[in-house]
Amino acid sequence: MRLGLALGYWGRGPSTDHLPLAQEAERLGYHSVWTAESWGSDAFTPLTWIAARTSTIGLGTAVAQMAARSATTTAMHALTLDHLSGGRMTLGLGLSGPQVVEGWYGRPFPASPLTATREYVEVVRQVLRRQAPVELDGRFHPFPYRGADGTGLGKALKSITHPLRHDLPVLLGAEGPRNVAQTARIADGWLPLYWSPSRPEVYGDAVRELPPGFLVAPMARVKVCDDVAEGLLPVKAMLGFYIGGMGHAARNFHADLMARMGYEEEARRIQGLFLSGRREEAVLAVPDAFADEISLVGPRERIAERLELWRKGPVTDLLALAPDPHTLRVLAELNS
Repeated sequence: MRLGLALGYWGRGPSTDHLPLAQEAERLGYHSVWTAESWGSDAFTPLTWIAARTSTIGLGTAVAQMAARSATTTAMHALTLDHLSGGRMTLGLGLSGPQVVEGWYGRPFPASPLTATREYVEVVRQVLRRQAPVELDGRFHPFPYRGADGTGLGKALKSITHPLRHDLPVLLGAEGPRNVAQTARIADGWLPLYWSPSRPEVYGDAVRELPPGFLVAPMARVKVCDDVAEGLLPVKAMLGFYIGGMGHAARNFHADLMARMGYEEEARRIQGLFLSGRREEAVLAVPDAFADEISLVGPRERIAERLELWRKGPVTDLLALAPDPHTLRVLAELNS
């Protein structure tokens, strides 16, 4: 199991520790470093900044949001950074949810998310293969555009720039069983959310029969500390925000996943508290047991013991979220 460093996205402003952490991860032999985006900082610019100041560590987006860019624009970002970094780029994509897609990106959330994802990935693949001009008679991603409000002058084009790698890896963030099954068919890997090594069945049957070489790269909060309950507080804060605020009360993929993992009553309570403005109560309502099973928190010996569970399953890459330098080093030692 390889190690990655997950930096996430910025809060109010740039995180001054991201670059030093990435450089330390490279020194310690971590395989990759990953950036993300929500509705603030983007995923590609910080990754390019890190690429210019490192030399060997892999670079990934976990995730770049599909609604933020056309599929061809995303492919341009990926092939450009792959060239500049000497072939270190991995493209992780996610659909996000209706609240973000419609509220921030100002476009409709697709009526068929699976179809929209499949079309998007196909266009990215066409750009990277560069075998012919990009053409797709897509429901959500038509190339060239032939809509009634267009000019009809669109021309199928092929990338001017030759991609460094035609097989640049494409990973997908997926939560529902049908989405995970499609990911196993069309992508090179999967970025699970809230991965629990003790209950992979919540993601469906596809997890049992993944293709050879398929990457499974979940993010997990890792923290070496004496007080487990205190170490879990940032995990609970993240869960309270995602389960309570990252979606509508009637449609929240994160809350639905928590419910499938055996915490349905708690998930709905967290939603209710968060949406009524009682955010601190929502965080405290996150069960310690749930936060703990998707994290690696506690003394070194406890993390070493729990790390064995992660190694026994299909996980190929553990993306450590928000570790300090000490935790980064301990994790590298335990995984060596």
